[in-house]
Amino acid sequence: QVQLVESGGGLVQPGGSLRLSCVASESILSINFMGWYRQAPGKQREMVASITSGGSANYARSVKGRFTISRDNAKNMVFLQMNSLKPEDTAVYYCNLGALVLAMGYQSLWGQGTQVTVSS
Repeated sequence: QVQLVESGGGLVQPGGSLRLSCVASESILSINFMGWYRQAPGKQREMVASITSGGSANYARSVKGRFTISRDNAKNMVFLQMNSLKPEDTAVYYCNLGALVLAMGYQSLWGQGTQVTVSS
């Protein structure tokens, strides 16, 4: 079974930084799309940042200039560096991969989520 494991969430003061990581299991043959989404209480899940296999990144307007997405293709990992965090960044963050999976074909995969709380 393909798994995505996220880490790096936690409690941070406003203005602080966190780095989220997401690693995919060894069943992944190739990854096309990598992205981070978030969902705050009472709100819909929204895209935060995404990056293609060629390295082209896209950001939500609310995080542009503060967050940076990156990927390590050799290790099937995607990262989200979050700087200058604000209370409104508080949410559960999910990684999403569009990947070719052994014996399963192309799949959209989701992690279990990691809580990010920005509060003083």
